[in-house]
Amino acid sequence: MAIISTAGLARTFQTKSGPVEAVRGIDLTVQPGEILGFLGPNGAGKTTTLRMLTTLLPPTGGAATVAGFDLVGDPAGVRRKIGYVAQSGGVDLHISVREELVTQGRLYRLSKAEAVARADELARDLDLTDLLDRRCAALSGGQRRRLDIAMGLTHRPAVLFLDEPTTGLDPGSRADLWDLVRRLRDEHGTTVFLTTHYLDEADALSDRLVVVDKGVVVAEGTPAALKLRYGGAIDATLQDTFLAITGRGIAPKDTAPVAV
Repeated sequence: MAIISTAGLARTFQTKSGPVEAVRGIDLTVQPGEILGFLGPNGAGKTTTLRMLTTLLPPTGGAATVAGFDLVGDPAGVRRKIGYVAQSGGVDLHISVREELVTQGRLYRLSKAEAVARADELARDLDLTDLLDRRCAALSGGQRRRLDIAMGLTHRPAVLFLDEPTTGLDPGSRADLWDLVRRLRDEHGTTVFLTTHYLDEADALSDRLVVVDKGVVVAEGTPAALKLRYGGAIDATLQDTFLAITGRGIAPKDTAPVAV
């Protein structure tokens, strides 16, 4: 049974110049324990879809279930089962890593003892133990991103949404986060819904890719299958494949490469 399922999921914004159909009908399924790469050019509806699936934006059409809960009928149920790591992060720079993790646990209604124990567990899993008493402001970009993910995992979510998790990180920190994402799937069975502008990242991490453009799904499949179908060869680059699917590229972010 799919852990995420959408049918005709849509969002129209009302503007002074008239309605804008940001998402015109997204149909997709995500299986438990899958790493799904969700790709699209700027303005394709990718961010709007992500915001709907994480209950941050109500849909104006269609239907969806996430982790067994109806997106519109029971958004609170959805929120209990998902973790969301935004691109901008949410770390309080004025407190320690330990305080941040314990506070997050308390927000999820853990007792003080449970929150402390969970903070220690997350620190071990995400290689933060030696940083527990360091102020968040003193963390490197990669360390801060690991803390963001630890916060998103506090309540052991079935689905983790990662919105461009490696933007601005150096190559070593990016590689560390790739390993972390794989461990979440392999060791904990976590389903990961990943958006990224870096096509090498999508290629390396994703079990399956969904490409959206102009508010609808235009292609989906494993990276190898999409390369073979649209790139003409299994060893085609994902960037060439993406261009063949959409006819346009993803605008680069910062200075990191967008393809191998």
